[in-house]
Amino acid sequence: MHLETYRDVFRLAKAFTISRGSRTEAVVVRVEITDNGMTGRGECVPYARYGETVESVTEQIRSLSMPVSREQLQTALPAGAARNAVDCALWDLEAKLSGKRAWQLAGLAAPQPETTAFTLSLDTPDNMREEAAANAHRPLLKIKLGGEGDIARIEAVRAGAPEARIIVDANEGWTPEIYNEMAPVLLRLGVEMVEQPLPAASDDALLGLERILPVCADESCHDRASLSKLAGKYDIINIKLDKTGGLTEALELKKAALEAGYGVMVGCMVGSSLAMAPAVLVAQHAAVVDLDGPLLLAEDRSTPIDYDAGKICPPAPELWG
Repeated sequence: MHLETYRDVFRLAKAFTISRGSRTEAVVVRVEITDNGMTGRGECVPYARYGETVESVTEQIRSLSMPVSREQLQTALPAGAARNAVDCALWDLEAKLSGKRAWQLAGLAAPQPETTAFTLSLDTPDNMREEAAANAHRPLLKIKLGGEGDIARIEAVRAGAPEARIIVDANEGWTPEIYNEMAPVLLRLGVEMVEQPLPAASDDALLGLERILPVCADESCHDRASLSKLAGKYDIINIKLDKTGGLTEALELKKAALEAGYGVMVGCMVGSSLAMAPAVLVAQHAAVVDLDGPLLLAEDRSTPIDYDAGKICPPAPELWG
């Protein structure tokens, strides 16, 4: 068993802005694991919010003693981007070696297309209205917000896309006071939920709020170990493979979250189709799916995942799994 790491860069179709800053490209780490003439691939997006860089993630991956199984990997690396890329590569490798699809190996039903959100990045109200109008045909829009001026932004988006379902993501940019001000307005405009309104380090304040607008944990939820800290604060959790450390833990987190009574959202970082492919398995029957990473890119993998009428389709075996 031989492992290689690669740094891949994808240009974005346009600058992507959240409350913490902007970017014009997606930089990812690709892992390839070869065994018995077959090669499995996985992709991760190192995320500065969690103290990750391409260099640190690559170093983590290269520190692994090979060969490694998926079971051994769960304790060999912590939850995060590095483990995600390796875990997904091992799933892909096992599928190729066995001649079965990854969903079969996981004991799941054949995946079906799922409606995915399309993200509009943080901008001026006028620009966000224009973007909303250009994407009004999409069934579900996710709007990046960030604090001051958010009411004008969401009103502009609703004016541009009067029929679309809308969810919003504050990326830790609000305070309890902003939530109390925003929630009634968002409900009036038909917004269904808000992701991570408060900073993860101070989200205990959610315990004292009347959550009239459902709240989804993103930065506050990484893997199953996170669940015990979320009770009474959140209604939904956002599962991202780069946080869980791969498909293996993501499937377990989904099961545990549903058993605990949470709604499940499946999200992504801004990455290529290779990163979305395993997440499609987790996204089956999720309350909200947000796997639009490739739609934000100016370029993608040679075998891209298909998007049809606002839905993300299962990956072809040539791409992954």
